[in-house]
Amino acid sequence: MLRLTRVWLLWRRPPAAGVPAKNLGLRKVASGVSPPGSASPRAVNIFDRDLKRKQKNWAARQPEPRKFDYLKEEVGSRIADRVYDIARDFPLALDLGCGRGYIAQHLNKETVGKFFQADIAENALKNTLETEIPTVSVLADEEFLPFRENTFDLVVSSLSLHWVNDLPRALEQIHYVLKPDGVFLGAMFGGDTLYELRCSLQLAETEREGGFSPHVSPFTAVNDLGHLLGRAGFNTLTVDTDEIQVNYPGMFELMEDLQGMGESNCAWNRKALLHRNTMLAAAAVYGDPVAPNEDGSVPATYQIYYMIGWKYHDSQARPAERGSATVSFGELGKINSLMSQEKKSQ
Repeated sequence: MLRLTRVWLLWRRPPAAGVPAKNLGLRKVASGVSPPGSASPRAVNIFDRDLKRKQKNWAARQPEPRKFDYLKEEVGSRIADRVYDIARDFPLALDLGCGRGYIAQHLNKETVGKFFQADIAENALKNTLETEIPTVSVLADEEFLPFRENTFDLVVSSLSLHWVNDLPRALEQIHYVLKPDGVFLGAMFGGDTLYELRCSLQLAETEREGGFSPHVSPFTAVNDLGHLLGRAGFNTLTVDTDEIQVNYPGMFELMEDLQGMGESNCAWNRKALLHRNTMLAAAAVYGDPVAPNEDGSVPATYQIYYMIGWKYHDSQARPAERGSATVSFGELGKINSLMSQEKKSQ
């Protein structure tokens, strides 16, 4: 597990200007961004997507947005490492929910020929980080992708899919725009993310107000991801988890950084305001259940799910047909004796 110390980054690279999207690979739709309040007909409407767009736009407009980017840059670099692990190049790639381009900055043009960067926040697309890869900025919603079928060789997504209302539809859309033998690599927050903050707020609100409301958004369980990827049509699946622990001076600094990341809660059932006494009580108890560090700082845990899935192609390796085995598992226990007999006969 990697332990990151909170570092304020007071410098930033010159932003690369966003490039208007061309008609290449676009489906005939008016816009990739859903109208305010709209959702897939089959989706459970958990998140206010219009509010999330406003939160991300506000975060991208801050004078020094990069001082809040430490977590997204770290996860983006880990996604890039997984791209490098695949021994091939990708002429056309899509970064879904790209934010300010946290993955592209860690990749080179020998690996990815051209990058489409899609996000619901136009301010994030206007302030993307510099990269050597040619990029095209596209204003699009993860649930309503404006691309044709079989367009991209690679689709990546980092810390964005946990805010969609219809995750199965979003994964189906990703599968749709991938070429055969294309690969999807994604990362999203897991269920244990910010459990320290969740517990502190629940304890304080229960003690001061006689009950509690959800203040940390719900997350997908890791055992559901494989099923959702398979249902979307992906095969050769890999899902693994990791934890990143960041140390903060206190609870209020953590909440300030979450706002600066554009990661404030946008669930419809969120409580609009917390009483001042409840917030102070939560800050007081934050260190007790989570064991503060020797320097007085308190930890916050981010659980990350990483997923890899491939779109089917005839060239991919496939399991043998059922019943085609020539050796029984029951005979594996005899392998040592069989090998010793073979050596004696030689």
